[in-house]
Amino acid sequence: MKEPRRRTLQDVADAAGLSKAATSYALRGLRGSSETQARVARVAAELGYTVDPVARALAGGRSSNVVIVGTLRDLWQQDLAVMLSRALGGLSLNASIADVDASPSREEAVLAGLNSRQVEAVVALPVDPSAAYWADVPDEIRVVSIGDALTHRPESPVVLFDNTTGVGTGLRHLADLGHRSVGVLAPAMPATPGRPAEMLATSLGAELGLDVTVTATPAAVEEAAEATEQLLRSPARPTALLCLSDSIAFGAYAAARRVGLEVPRELSVLGYDDSAMAPLVEPQLSTFAWDEAAIVAAAVDALHTPADELDDASRRRIFRPGFVSRASTAAPGR
Repeated sequence: MKEPRRRTLQDVADAAGLSKAATSYALRGLRGSSETQARVARVAAELGYTVDPVARALAGGRSSNVVIVGTLRDLWQQDLAVMLSRALGGLSLNASIADVDASPSREEAVLAGLNSRQVEAVVALPVDPSAAYWADVPDEIRVVSIGDALTHRPESPVVLFDNTTGVGTGLRHLADLGHRSVGVLAPAMPATPGRPAEMLATSLGAELGLDVTVTATPAAVEEAAEATEQLLRSPARPTALLCLSDSIAFGAYAAARRVGLEVPRELSVLGYDDSAMAPLVEPQLSTFAWDEAAIVAAAVDALHTPADELDDASRRRIFRPGFVSRASTAAPGR
């Protein structure tokens, strides 16, 4: 015997004579008059439609717990985690931040402990998005990732960054200034298709006539300074650095001072993320900016939208960085 077709939100919307969005809000008690909410609930019951339990729990607010997973020694991730926490708190959700310190083992341990904490959802800036441990997160916990898609949880909504454009624009900017030897300092985390520095920087640089050296660097400022200092003391040191986080760029500033190089006269430094400190250092850091408010809104929206309402556009949002020209890059030897 053929199984009856599962009723969808669109079926309820058609029967209630409302838009899909209005029907969703009414079912979750977020918008619409009490009469409209009651009518939509009655139509849904008659059709046998049930609201996504995770979305219902998150819409309920106070009893719902959300964990933000990220690396707080990276200043931009730290700021974004705070913005996410405030946005979730504004929806009466209990938000906590778990610092995994760029460690896959710590990330795995945090995820393994979710059940005991009665968590309904996770917003993650993943360290290793290709790790199998993401598949072990129970299905009843909603997961939204920022920056990278989760290989073993492909149905999870994701907010992606157009890093290919960012890296290409950064290298082109340095090439246009006349640089031919560029060091790309990338966060020391597992390489994935969403992190193009290691895979694309060399080939993109070759197209622009650049000699590019990619170095894995810790995200913490002091550790980044130590790694960059070694690079700058090498006989064939680059004349410019493209740092794929502002935290690494600040470490590069410190390293330049230690080896006696003046930024940008003797070493150009280009950051990535436009953290709050970027315009406060001397010289002001040229970098790439993201629309953090829109990124947070996209993640939060994906978090509490019922699974059957997530279309391709809302399940996979992509943001492009904007170049912010300040004072830390110049022609070589200027």
